Amino acid sequence: MTFVYILLVILAIILVLSFVAPKAYDVSRSIIIEKPVGVVFNYLKFTRNQDDWSPWKKKDPDMHQEFEGTDGTVGFISKWKGNKDVGEGEQELKHLVENESILSELRFFKPWKSQSDGYFRLVDIDGRSTKVVWGFSGRNKFPINIFMLFFNMEKAVSKDFNEGLASLKQKLEHN
Repeated sequence: MTFVYILLVILAIILVLSFVAPKAYDVSRSIIIEKPVGVVFNYLKFTRNQDDWSPWKKKDPDMHQEFEGTDGTVGFISKWKGNKDVGEGEQELKHLVENESILSELRFFKPWKSQSDGYFRLVDIDGRSTKVVWGFSGRNKFPINIFMLFFNMEKAVSKDFNEGLASLKQKLEHN
């Protein structure tokens, strides 16, 4: 009988945690790039350009990549399979708003299955400079949402986002 009570308490704790745990996330970082918004947009819309500044490409320069479709257009898919630092997944370009935003769907297969919406938002500052916001958002399904109580998504990816944006700025401003 004690076993049944313990099991019921554990189930009750899991149930309560599932209600209070975060069900959504949105992590982003931004930087100002001293280039016109059109230049920045026309560079970022080509997914293959990420190889030149992405922190994940630096973590595994030898990762296997495959591409489907026409880069820079909706429907283009970039697939990767790399070491433990980058895992395996794919990114599909879903929506482009000229000089404003680039939206993609990120599908991760390893180290665990998940899906996020990746985005770039661009803001013209003065005709010569552009604010770039790079982020991703998604939903935490049960039981992953309980795990997110103990995992700081912001802390986990902010270093990579900041590093990537700094590399992007360097690439665009010095070419």
